[in-house]
Parts: sequence; structure tokens; C-alpha cells
Amino acid sequence: MTHSLTRRKLMLALPVLAGAALAPSAFAQTASPLADIERRNSGRLGFYAIDTGSGRTLEHRADERFLMCSTFKGMLAAQILARIDAGKEQMDRLVHYTGQDLIFTSPVTKANVALGALPVHTLCQAIVEQSDNTAAVLLMRSVGGPAALTQFMREIGDDVTRSDRYEPDSNRYSGVLDTTTPQAIATAARKVLLGDVLSPQSRAQLERWMIDCKPGLNRLRAVLPAQWQAADRPGTSIEEQTNDYALVRPPGRAPLLVAAYYDAPGVSMEAREAVLREAGKVFVQWATASA
Repeated sequence: MTHSLTRRKLMLALPVLAGAALAPSAFAQTASPLADIERRNSGRLGFYAIDTGSGRTLEHRADERFLMCSTFKGMLAAQILARIDAGKEQMDRLVHYTGQDLIFTSPVTKANVALGALPVHTLCQAIVEQSDNTAAVLLMRSVGGPAALTQFMREIGDDVTRSDRYEPDSNRYSGVLDTTTPQAIATAARKVLLGDVLSPQSRAQLERWMIDCKPGLNRLRAVLPAQWQAADRPGTSIEEQTNDYALVRPPGRAPLLVAAYYDAPGVSMEAREAVLREAGKVFVQWATASA
């Protein structure tokens, strides 16, 4: 653990960023429900949501830095797809690897290690849908490493998000290394999924992979109305952090972007996911208040 006690106290002492733009409603009169979730559960909860139709936002610690953990994999897949759009990469290019390359949580690459190589398309699908860590390392290495992902983020207008290390090191706090903010990641997700960073085909492909993502099903998506389609990319530090961001499409209205990052050392994974579900319920109340 690289947190110092002093840093932890300072981060928890930071003022609540509760400047949510809420429509006049019973929900708007509730005093900072996200801050209340944080008080009741300890730790540090960062949250940002935006209604792309109205521009309304819901925020709590939206500009504070959190470890990305595996949420970076959605942006890595976007980076690869952008390279394919630009003719710098091919979906069927084979990336070679051996058993010595395997690291934890690598279901797809582990199952296929005897093949000796997998195509870029399969590796991208694996990192988004299954959070395959070896696939992420292989893809990063093949396109310039963590610094290249940071450069991609800068090119799409994100001056906050940064990638500095490979997993598993990137899942441990070390200053600002490998961090983002809820607002930055949600804004970047909006650009790659709804903007012109990617071709229509690549946007659709990335969203499909995120719709089929498995690891985050017990987080924000677990509390969304059944008719709301969601595409997400979660991230986890086993010791202390549980994250999720999503593109949400309620029927008959503009899409929503939402990001929740929860840093709580000593709190179990189950309890941290429960906090994200609580935050998700606040998000649904906020979103439906303006529907």
C-alpha cells in the first residue's frame, strides 16, 4: 500500500464537490445524497453523470483523482480502434505470446496460450468483455506502452487521464500515476462512444463489447431500469478500489454518461460494489427527475 496516513487524512478532508445541477423536484431538495452514501460507508466516492440532451450534471468529488484500475481498458480498446480507422493497425494482426506472459485474471489468453498468438480483434474483445489482463499488456506493448495510451487521451482532449505502468503495478497508488477523475473518464467515454474520435463502425463495435462486459454487472448496471441499455467498463483494485463507468441509453431520450470511483481501503469487494449500487440508485432518481 503506497498511501500514507497523512495523504489519506488530507484526501478525506477535502470538501465535498456537490455542485450538481438538479431540476426542481423532491430529489433536488435532498442534501447531497452521494455525500451521505460516502459518510455512511467511509472511504472516498467520486461520481459524475451527464445528460447529453440537457447538459445537466450530477457530481461528487468529480475532479478528484482515482486509480483507473481496469477502467483504462475501454480507452485502450478505443486507442486500438482509432489506429485501425487510421490504417495503422489491422484487426487480424496476430500478437504472439507464451505462457511466461500470462498474469492474473486472463481467461481468454490463458485458454488459448497453446496457439501462441491471438488476433488484435480477439484481444480487444477480451480486455473489454472479460477484463483479460494479459491481453491488455500485450496490446499496450504492441502499440507503444502506457505512454502511448496517455498520448491518445491527450489527442482526444483529455488532459487529466494518464497511463504510466502495466498491470499489476498500475493498480497501486503512487502519486498521480495511472489516475483519472470521474468527470474526465466520463467525458472521454462520451467522445469515443458518441463523438467523432472513432468511425461509426468502430463506435458500434466498442459499445457492443461494453454491453457484453461481464465484470461490472453487479455495480451500476445492477440497479438500472430493465429497459435502459447500458455499456460499461469496470475496474478493481482488490485491496481498496471499485470503479465503473457507463454509457446508458434510456428509451426515447438522449444518452447518459455516468462514472463512479470508490476508494475504500479495508472494505470488502462486496461492500464496495454495494456502494456503487447505492450511487447508481441516486443516478437513476436524478435521471428520471428530468425525464
